Amino acid sequence: MAVLGRGTAYGSCSLLHALGAGYGASLSLDLPAKVMIRDNPDRQEIVDPHGLLDAVRNTWTEAGLPFGEEFHWMVRSEVPRGMGLKSSSAVAAAAILALADATDTSLEIFQVVDLAVRAQIAAGCTVTGSVDDTWAAVTPGWKVVNPQVPVDQGIALEGLWPEPEEWAVFVVERGERTVEIDPQSFTRAQMHFQKSLMAIQQGALDNAMTENGRGVALSTADQIGRKICNDLHVWGARCAGISGSGPSIVFMIPSVNEAAIDRILDSLSGRGLSVFETAIRTE
Repeated sequence: MAVLGRGTAYGSCSLLHALGAGYGASLSLDLPAKVMIRDNPDRQEIVDPHGLLDAVRNTWTEAGLPFGEEFHWMVRSEVPRGMGLKSSSAVAAAAILALADATDTSLEIFQVVDLAVRAQIAAGCTVTGSVDDTWAAVTPGWKVVNPQVPVDQGIALEGLWPEPEEWAVFVVERGERTVEIDPQSFTRAQMHFQKSLMAIQQGALDNAMTENGRGVALSTADQIGRKICNDLHVWGARCAGISGSGPSIVFMIPSVNEAAIDRILDSLSGRGLSVFETAIRTE
């Protein structure tokens, strides 16, 4: 077996849902997705219900980029699938980077994002285009993105989470998404999404995550998710919000608050909820 090319991209969590205010923003997390191009099949079956990797291959060739011999994909992703943690963006971007590596193709970062976004749209695994999610897949920090303009022109604001090493970041897993997303339903939560956008503009990223989560809960009728987020705040979390279109919940708390962290994890475990820890990506 020979590995012909490699690419790594990352999952993220939402600061602003792109259906809510016309702009989207996601924060890059240390949840890597690695895609490799091999000269023989991987023994581990690839789970790709949307045909995303085929869409990546087709998008690459349609762009007129060089394509080598017949190859096989290999995917090793730590991004939970179908939970709002941007797994499709991470895998699509990593696959584009692997193709670039395998063919010695030099791409600007915005070109990687553009190709990955096109592949996700072709595969039908995104409602908004996931431009903000895909930027977060290949660059650290966050970007407020207008998905209605070309990728290289769409960044309205960008920055890093302050003192990322001082925050403990947890994800409450609630299974894969089961509800159908209705874009029109997001209009009834405009107030929350506008508050989220204003908070980002003011540098209050923790407030942005919380307000966005409230907007998503209202838009998707996720009353249980809203209650979990409210309880997390009562227990000591600094911010908590449903990520993507749900159902996973991301919450953050200063890492020095060990007693509060233990209390939160015990409380969630007592409710039968699964939690894992990650971190804000700084590389």
